[in-house]
Amino acid sequence: MRFEEQRQAVVDFARRMTGDGLVVGTSGNISQRVGDHVVVTPSGTDYATMTAEDIVVVDIEGSTVEGQLRPTVELPIHLACYRELGASAVVHTHSRAATALSLLRDEVPKVHYQIAMFGGSVRVAPYATYGTSELVANVTAALRDRTACIMKHHGSIAIGENLAKTYDRVRQLEWLCDVWMTAAAIGDPAVLPDAEIEHVTEKFATYGQPRPRV
Repeated sequence: MRFEEQRQAVVDFARRMTGDGLVVGTSGNISQRVGDHVVVTPSGTDYATMTAEDIVVVDIEGSTVEGQLRPTVELPIHLACYRELGASAVVHTHSRAATALSLLRDEVPKVHYQIAMFGGSVRVAPYATYGTSELVANVTAALRDRTACIMKHHGSIAIGENLAKTYDRVRQLEWLCDVWMTAAAIGDPAVLPDAEIEHVTEKFATYGQPRPRV
């Protein structure tokens, strides 16, 4: 079995999605790119019983190279993220707060500076039926210059340089949506000005990096 380590990592993070309440049942999907190949969760498979052998390997055009199951129906979105946005990993959830916020807003309100980790305001992509080219186009546009977006009536999606960082982004995005939803249930939440988000976005560019040697 090729890409065994990467396939197991996809299984591990898929199970974390369930444990963290980011998906229900078999919803959501995960993939990561390995050279000219993509390892991706199969369609309609229970995460609790999923094994590395169940993970499908496709080429960058979407043709199955290894695996007995069908890849997720959202594979075209994953491939677009790799081909057009330069991603190395993709995590898509059906998380509660992000989906609920998508019914109310066109972007995630700037209630916390953490939103800067996504490169600025997080957009809500217009609704389109799952598995369609229209949804691919909507999501790709919403992800331009960003590392996450929300699909209206659907869920969240994040891209990144590896699975760990990408998964952290969907968790952080869900937290931001939950903060706004909680505050909005009581009153009209205050938001940070655009200038502050731009300032923090610049600071985040070097966050966590070692100090330069002098």
